Amino acid sequence: MAIDRVLSSDSKGQAEEQFNSALRPQSLAECVGQSNVKEKLSIAIQAARQRGEPLEHLLFYGPPGLGKTTLAHVIANEMGANIRVTSGPAITKQGDLMGLLSNINTGDVLFIDEIHRLSAPVEEFIYPAMEDFKVDFTVDSGMHAKTINFPLKRFTLIGATTRAGLLSAPLRGRFGMLHHLEFYNIDELTDILRRSAGLLELKSHDGTLEMVAGRSRGTPRVANRLLKRVRDYAQVKGSGVLTTEIVENALKMEQIDHLGLDELDRNFLRVLANVYDGGPAGIEALAATLGEESDTLEDVVEPYLLQIGFVRRTKRGREITPVACKHLGLKVKSTKKQGESMLFEE
Repeated sequence: MAIDRVLSSDSKGQAEEQFNSALRPQSLAECVGQSNVKEKLSIAIQAARQRGEPLEHLLFYGPPGLGKTTLAHVIANEMGANIRVTSGPAITKQGDLMGLLSNINTGDVLFIDEIHRLSAPVEEFIYPAMEDFKVDFTVDSGMHAKTINFPLKRFTLIGATTRAGLLSAPLRGRFGMLHHLEFYNIDELTDILRRSAGLLELKSHDGTLEMVAGRSRGTPRVANRLLKRVRDYAQVKGSGVLTTEIVENALKMEQIDHLGLDELDRNFLRVLANVYDGGPAGIEALAATLGEESDTLEDVVEPYLLQIGFVRRTKRGREITPVACKHLGLKVKSTKKQGESMLFEE
C-alpha cells in the first residue's frame, strides 16, 4: 500500500519524528534552503525581539516534508519561547483548544499542523484569540449555561498546511505572514544529508550523498529517510561506510531509480500508457485500475510526476508525456480517429 512507501513525503509516525527531531536544526543559521523565507523570518524575529513583542501569527504552506514543523521549532528557539505542538484533527472541540490557550505564557508559540482540518466551531473560536487575545468560553449547557470572557497572554500562532486552498478566507486573513515553502534542489539536499550524516557519525565516500539527494524528490524528510535506509544497508552488507556500490545496491533494493521514481510511480505511468493508450484518463479510473485510493494518487504520486514533466493534467484527464515514455521504454499506441490531434505529434 502507498502508506508504506519509502518515498512518501508524509510522516511515518512517532518513531520517524523522533529520528528527524534529533537531526532538526536549532537556529535559522543552521537551516539549509528556503533562503527567501529565512531572510524574511530573520528580519521579523529581529524586529520583534528589539521591540520586546511576540512575533505576529505565521502560516507556512506547501507540500509535506519540506520543514514547516522544523521552522516552527526554530522560530521558538530564536525567540527564546516555549512551543506547544498540536494538529487540526486533534482539536475536536472548543474545550481542547481552551486547554492549550489557557496554559500559554506571553511570547509562547502554539503550532497547529494541518490547520486546514480544524472544525468550523473551533476555527470560529480561535478568531478572537488571534486578534484580541481573548476568548468567550461557554460553560455548562441549557438554562445553566453562561459565557465567560477569558483574557489570554499574547502568543504567536504558527499554522502549517499542505492545502492552503482549503483554508477559509477569515482564518487566512488573520495571519500576519504567509510563507510558501519550495522543493529543495540537489545541492541543498546534499548539504542537509551531509549535516545529518555528521550527526549520525556516518562516514561516506565522495558523491554518495549526492546520489541519495538526487532520488529524494526535493524533500528533506525523504532524504533523511533514505539516508537511514542506506545506513542500515551499509551496516549489514558493508563496513558501515557509504560507498557508491553500497548506495546503489541499497536504493536498487528499495526499487528507486535515478530520478526518484518507485514502483507505484512506474505502475501509474505504465497503466496510463498501456491501458489508457497514453490518456487522457480520469484519476478515478486510474485509481480503480491500480487498486489505490484516488486521494493517494493525487496527493502522493501525481505531484512529483507533474513536477518532473512525466504527466500533464488536462480538462479531460491525465496524459503521459514523451519524456516519461522514453524513461520507461514505453510505446503508446494511438486510438485517435483520423482528423483528431495525436497525443504525440511528430
